[in-house]
Amino acid sequence: MKIIVTGGAGFIGSNLILYLYEHYPEVEILNIDKLTYASDLTFLKPVKDSKRYHFKRMDIVDRRAVQDIIQNFKPDGVIHLAAESHVDNSIKGPEPFIHSNVVGTFNLLDECRLLWQDDKFLGEAERFLHISTDEVYGTLGDTGYFSEETSYAPNSPYSASKAASDFLVRSYHHTYGMNTVITNCSNNYGPHQHGEKLIPTVIRKALAGEPIPVYGKGENVRDWLFVEDHCRALATVFYEGSSGEQYNIGGDNEWKNIELVNLICEILNEEKGEGPDGDYKNLISFVTDRPGHDFRYAVDASKIKNELNWEPTKNFEKKLKETVLWFVEKFESN
Repeated sequence: MKIIVTGGAGFIGSNLILYLYEHYPEVEILNIDKLTYASDLTFLKPVKDSKRYHFKRMDIVDRRAVQDIIQNFKPDGVIHLAAESHVDNSIKGPEPFIHSNVVGTFNLLDECRLLWQDDKFLGEAERFLHISTDEVYGTLGDTGYFSEETSYAPNSPYSASKAASDFLVRSYHHTYGMNTVITNCSNNYGPHQHGEKLIPTVIRKALAGEPIPVYGKGENVRDWLFVEDHCRALATVFYEGSSGEQYNIGGDNEWKNIELVNLICEILNEEKGEGPDGDYKNLISFVTDRPGHDFRYAVDASKIKNELNWEPTKNFEKKLKETVLWFVEKFESN
C-alpha cells in the first residue's frame, strides 16, 4: 500500500511515519513537507535509507507540484497533517494559515479526486485522512466536552483555517463520494515537538534560567494527548474508520496550564537539582493573556473508543517525565 504523509517532517508527522513504518511493514511511505522552521528531518534518520520511505520537499500550496506528486506516486491513501499550527503566529500573521491550511488542503483533495475518480470503487477504496484540532469547536466553560456533534465556533485565525479545511474535506465526501475521514485531536506532547510550544518552552526557559511565561493566571485548561497514542489512533482510523465519519481523539487528561508548568518544574528540580533560588518555579512569570484565548478544551473520545477500540494510555506523569528528559538532552546538547 502506498501512502502519502503530508507534513511528515513535523512533530506529529515524523512520529507517525516511524509508527507506520514499524507496525505496517506492507506500507510504502512518501513524506512531503515544505521544510519550514517547524520541520526537522533528523528524527526520521532510522528510515531515510529504506526503500519503503521517500521524501519530497514541496509546498502543498503549489497546485502543479501537488498534481505532479499525486499523478506520479499514485497513492492508495493520503494522511494529511501539513499545516501552519501555532496560534500565536496566526494572530501575528494569519495569511500563511489561509494559504497552507485551506488552499493546500483543497489542492490535495482535488488532485486525489482527479486521480481516484477513474476507480469505480471511489468512496470505498482509496482513503483521505485529514488531521484537525479540537480548537475548531471553540471554547468550553468549567464543565462539558466537545463531541463530534458540537457546532464549530473557531476563535483564532488558526482554528478558523482548520475549520475551513474540515468543511472542505466533508464536502468532498458528500459531493464526490470520496472516502474521507476527519480526526480532531487535543493537545499533543512528546519527543520532537517544536520549541515554540508550551512544554518545550517551559523546559528551555527553565534550563536557561530565564522567566517562564504563563498567559494570564495560568487557569486555561487543556487535555493532553501523548503523541504515540495519537499516532496509534490515526493508524486505527485510517485502516478501520468509517468513510465520511469524524473522530475526536483525546487523552482524558485535563490540566490547568499553571498546574502543568509546576509539574514540569518539579521534574526539573528532581532531575537537574533545584533551580534559581531553590526552585525552578521561581522563574514562572505571568504575562499578558493571548487575544481571544480559549478557556478550556476537553474532548469526548467515546466514539473512537467504542467503535474502533482505541483509548489513550493512562500514565501521563511517566510520559511527561520521559518527554522532559528528552528535551533536556536536546537543549543541553545544542
